[in-house]
Amino acid sequence: MNEEVKPEKIRCDACPVMCYIADGKSGACDRYANHDGALVRLDPLTIIHGTSQKLVPFMKDGEPSDWDGDIVKGERPFVTAVGAGTTYPDYKPAPFIVSQEVDGVDMVTIVTEGIFSYCGVKVKIDTDRHIGHERDVVWVKGEPIGHVMTSEYGSKMLSLGGVEHLTGGTKKEGRVTCDALLRLCNREAVEVGIGEGDHLTTVVIEAGKPPIINGAPERLMRVGCGSATIGMFAKQWQGHADDVVVVDDHITGVLSEHEAGKQLDVPPTGIKLLGRRSTPGRYFQVAQPGTGWGGTDIDDPLKILGPFNPKVAWEGLRLLMVSTTGEQFAYYELDAELSPQPLPMPETLVKPTELIAENCEPSTCSVLFMGGAGGSLRAGVTENPVRLTKSVKESLTHVSCGGAESYVWPGGGITVMVDVLDMPTGSFGYVPTPALVAPIEFSLRVSDYQTLGGHMDEIRSIASTKEEGMRTVNPNAHGHDPMSRDNYRWSKNESTK
Repeated sequence: MNEEVKPEKIRCDACPVMCYIADGKSGACDRYANHDGALVRLDPLTIIHGTSQKLVPFMKDGEPSDWDGDIVKGERPFVTAVGAGTTYPDYKPAPFIVSQEVDGVDMVTIVTEGIFSYCGVKVKIDTDRHIGHERDVVWVKGEPIGHVMTSEYGSKMLSLGGVEHLTGGTKKEGRVTCDALLRLCNREAVEVGIGEGDHLTTVVIEAGKPPIINGAPERLMRVGCGSATIGMFAKQWQGHADDVVVVDDHITGVLSEHEAGKQLDVPPTGIKLLGRRSTPGRYFQVAQPGTGWGGTDIDDPLKILGPFNPKVAWEGLRLLMVSTTGEQFAYYELDAELSPQPLPMPETLVKPTELIAENCEPSTCSVLFMGGAGGSLRAGVTENPVRLTKSVKESLTHVSCGGAESYVWPGGGITVMVDVLDMPTGSFGYVPTPALVAPIEFSLRVSDYQTLGGHMDEIRSIASTKEEGMRTVNPNAHGHDPMSRDNYRWSKNESTK
């Protein structure tokens, strides 16, 4: 009687973890599996092909037959690195090196899923509210995964991930950081804590969605600081209020003192702000940062006012106080003691206040992946990796991530940054080392590929990839075409001939 032979496990060599995988099982990353003794990639190779967009030519004098309505060359397939696999242990050529003729030029695209330890995400959160001081630590599940960066105009910025959090701390810190990065890059929601103790703020971040700050969804991104808002809407208030204060954590503006008010002949009102005066009508530090009016910690705007000057102010003075997004507002008139008394907002001030909110854009979270393509990744493209770097810098090689346009940082190496919303869904994976797995493609002319020492024997036609399992997606919303001649320096030389 023959005993049943138990299939042996196979060893995956797609990353340094080198999992032993039993038949029918997947590795620790859930990306590779043992199928009847063969190592298979579970996610399909993703190809950008076709478009459902119906576009209208703007050159109205042209003949319709001159234009096929396809500005992104949507019928031409582009092989992305999503689902392609990796080059580990680095001596191997990239998984797919495919050629195709594009407008009479022989092009080649080399695709691989890079294993990134030196990587992270930059998060832009459109909000006026204070979510943390610069350098405050960002936490997930009690582990530090990043920090608050410098604020930008109307937005707070976070830097998450990085090699120190992935591999420089404890194992738990690395696992939690990697998981948070993976979910953010794959457009999932992640709740983070910022700061600690009595100034801990919770924020739910999801690419393309409004942030949720301390449980409250954010609605609007301010149109300007308090001073800018005074300048933009001064005429709207003229004649309807004697003074206007736009409350802002950065610069609080006062109409009667501001240059805009001076030029519109708004008389002094004797108002006194408690903050530090910067220039006429512009005040810093009127309150502490917070989630109240204009990103301050106040819920009562009168807290930022001192007593009115009795030699200048008058009974019945009309005062509007409003936040930088127009979401908070209050109307007052001075009584006989020159004390502001709240009253219903006059109809004539309702529309100007709504105009502030109307000019504010919807608040959203932007997540940009940033990573450096190391020498091992570049070795999958050429046996002489530094030549690839030079080729990228010389605009002979175009870099894309999942077919999306990427920004390549100046200086040494190939450090890329890309908006995850421009990439196909499910573009990112991980390995348990831990590190993030992200797609990256290099496109160039075949002749240039040969010059930089490419793996010429590994080139296959794009038609051959159609025989393998794949998924097809439409071009991204920005219509970026990695094969466009505009991406390459040689096309500019052609146009000058």
